[in-house]
Amino acid sequence: MLLRKEFTFDAAHNLVRYHGKCEALHGHTYRIAVVLEGSPEEDGMIMDFVDLSCIVKERVISNLDHSYINDVIAQPTAENIAHWIWDRIETHVRRPNCALSFVEVWETSTSCAILSAKDKRALETDGTEGCGSC
Repeated sequence: MLLRKEFTFDAAHNLVRYHGKCEALHGHTYRIAVVLEGSPEEDGMIMDFVDLSCIVKERVISNLDHSYINDVIAQPTAENIAHWIWDRIETHVRRPNCALSFVEVWETSTSCAILSAKDKRALETDGTEGCGSC
């Protein structure tokens, strides 16, 4: 079973290793989704939404909301932001009954990057782990 919780935050960034429109400073209202995969416990929940919200707000939103993301992630593409979020929350959401399954980062209503557990494991195995700038 999958459990999904969405969050939003506003932030500015520019892509310093990119040549095009997004090279200039600009902002987004980002939407992120954190997806856990697991089995409900005795209380019928994979994880309480309140607990998941606290983890994500403390470890992600508080660092990125109304910020210049380049101060946190050197090349803040949606892909690299997804890696950064994964690395910030994975151990905090892992339980005997569940684990992090996906992190989605939406820059616009039509454009997002999705990092799955399978993708993350493959990247760690081939030595290209994470965003390389965190």
